[in-house]
Amino acid sequence: MSLSIRIILLIVTTVYQAIACYLENQKLPPGKLFDVGGYHLHLYTLGKGNPTIIIEHSLGGIEGYFLVEKLAKLGRVCIYDRAGFGWSEHSPHPRTSSQIVEELDTLLTQAKIQPPYILVGNSFGSYNVRLYAHRFPEKVMGMVLTDGLHETGMLKMPIQLQALKLFFISGFVMSTFGSILGFIQLLRKCGIFELIKPELRQFSQESRNSVKRSFCRSKHWITMCREMLNLNNSGNQVTIANQFGSIPVVNIKANSFFQPSLWSFLIPLRSANQLREQMHKELSNLSTNSIQLQANKSGHFVWIDEPDMIVDGVKILLDKLDQTTSTS
Repeated sequence: MSLSIRIILLIVTTVYQAIACYLENQKLPPGKLFDVGGYHLHLYTLGKGNPTIIIEHSLGGIEGYFLVEKLAKLGRVCIYDRAGFGWSEHSPHPRTSSQIVEELDTLLTQAKIQPPYILVGNSFGSYNVRLYAHRFPEKVMGMVLTDGLHETGMLKMPIQLQALKLFFISGFVMSTFGSILGFIQLLRKCGIFELIKPELRQFSQESRNSVKRSFCRSKHWITMCREMLNLNNSGNQVTIANQFGSIPVVNIKANSFFQPSLWSFLIPLRSANQLREQMHKELSNLSTNSIQLQANKSGHFVWIDEPDMIVDGVKILLDKLDQTTSTS
């Protein structure tokens, strides 16, 4: 293929990306935007009841759209797009857990979402909900941690996993350019998301569109890089959030970091799973009122592989809270 043809193709795909984003931007977001200090975050609520369930997403994820309908049957659910993801705007501040927690509390205050809260933290989101519960203990009634992280292991990661982290960051950088040039948008139209992860087909088209829309924007991948590059800073910040007394905590443990596949042999899966074992031992000691659930059919992305496990975790917390109320 000649250079001129390649240039023409790049122009066509880039224009296609610009048009696709423009048309999507004409549609109203499912929730509302709130100013949290010169930039806006998107918050979507569904259902009614008390306490309110707050979903804190994984690194680069906005998987709450997959969970919101089922969780809304249990009570009021709030999902928000962290700064840089989904419908939320970029934040000029470092993407650390400390900053994220500050933004989340400002958002909930601006939106008049009254506590108490049940916090659901998926993966990296577990850092953020722990730090939130430490800073605002009077607002939090319980936590669900979905294949969460613990800083003791993350800050002492073996060299092969440090290399894996750098590999992920390089992939995020490449995806940034891929989104600008329209490649990810084209792959989306070809159904590549569902091809890579067939389990996505269990969710509604509307929820899938909300998630895929974000992955087609360059700001999404830039923010993923920023969060990953600040992961050690976040880990250091959350070291103070390890003693929660008797607050109910449900710790959901996946079967493996990645499900065995044709490509998983390329990553140090054994080292990753050893690290996970260590982290889950630490997470189980966060509270004297802790329970662990085993997601036997799940890789790290429990919210896709076995979303009902997260629903079950919230149900357990609600039952515990009901028992406490009835005996008090």
